[in-house]
Amino acid sequence: MTRHRLREPMAHLDTPSDGHDIQTTPERPAHGSRPTVALALGAGGAKGLAHIGVIEEIEAAGFDVVAIAGTSMGALIGGIYAMGKLDVYRDWVTALAKIDVLRLLDWTFSGGGFIKGEKLIGTLRELIGDVHIEELPLAYTAVATDLEREREVWLTRGSLFDAIRASIAIPTVFRPHRIDGRLLLDGALLNPVPVTPLMRERADYLIAVSVDGPAELPATAVVEADDASHRGRIAEWLGRMLPGSSSVADSPAMPGALDLLNQSMDLMQSNLARLRLAAYAPDLLIQMPRNVSTAYEFYRARELIELGHERARAALQDWSRQGVMRQRQPEE
Repeated sequence: MTRHRLREPMAHLDTPSDGHDIQTTPERPAHGSRPTVALALGAGGAKGLAHIGVIEEIEAAGFDVVAIAGTSMGALIGGIYAMGKLDVYRDWVTALAKIDVLRLLDWTFSGGGFIKGEKLIGTLRELIGDVHIEELPLAYTAVATDLEREREVWLTRGSLFDAIRASIAIPTVFRPHRIDGRLLLDGALLNPVPVTPLMRERADYLIAVSVDGPAELPATAVVEADDASHRGRIAEWLGRMLPGSSSVADSPAMPGALDLLNQSMDLMQSNLARLRLAAYAPDLLIQMPRNVSTAYEFYRARELIELGHERARAALQDWSRQGVMRQRQPEE
C-alpha cells in the first residue's frame, strides 16, 4: 500500500512573523540560465482555474518553475502542471458545459459531505494518469488540514491524486479523505495561499497566486439570467435537502445553502490569506478578485484562464519595472 509523507509545518513557520525578515539575499542556485521560481497556488474552487493562465505567463516571461505548493484547487492545478499535463487538463476543462460539471458530482448524504469526490478524481486519473509525488520532476507539496489533530499537513510523497483529493475536501461539500489513518480536509482551512512550504526551496524567487483578492464590483455586476437560474436551482435543491433549512421560495431574501457556504468560505479564506501573506510575504503576489466567479462555475474555464493571463502579465510587467525582484536563500 502506498504510504504518504504527511509533513507538519515546523513551529516557527506556523506562527505570526516575529519581525525578522525571512527573505534574505541568496546564493543563486544552478539551474541553467533562466531564473527559477517557487510557486504557491491558492485555494478557490473554479476561480483557481486562473492558475493555468498565471503559470503560462510565468513560463512565457522566461522563468523555470522548480517547486510548487498548492492548497485545494491550487494543489490540483499545481500537481497536473508538475506532471507535464496542464495542456491536456486545460483542453478538457474548457470544453465542459454546465451539465458536464453536474455529471462529475457523485452526490451522497453520508460520510461528512454532499459529494463523494470519487467520480471527479477517477475521471482526472483516467485523463491525466497518476504518479508518486516523489517521482515528479519538481518539488511538490499539497496542503491539507488534519481535522482530528487540528494541524496543517504537507503531503510530499505517495499518490499525487490521493494528496489532491485530501487537499480539495471542502467541509460539508466533499467527504474528508483518510490517508495513513489521518482524516484530512481542505488545506484552505488553515493555509489558503501556501507560501510557508516553499520558504526553504532553493529558487531565485517566490511567487504566490491568490484568488481571494479584493472584490471588484464590475466583475459580477452583470449576471446572465441563465447562469443565475442555474445557480439558484442547485442552491434551492441543496436547501431543501438540508435538515431544518427553508427553501428559497419560503425565504426569498436568504441565499441558498450552496451560495451561503460559498460566500462563507470566501470570507474566511480571504481574511486568512491576507493575514498569512502579511506574515510571510512572497517576492511577488498575483491576485484575482474573489468575486470573479463562484467556486463551482467550472463551465467558465476559458474566461477564468484568460483572467489569469491578464493579471499575471500585468503583475510581471509592473514587478520588473519597479525593480522589486529579489533573490532568496533558504534559512539557516
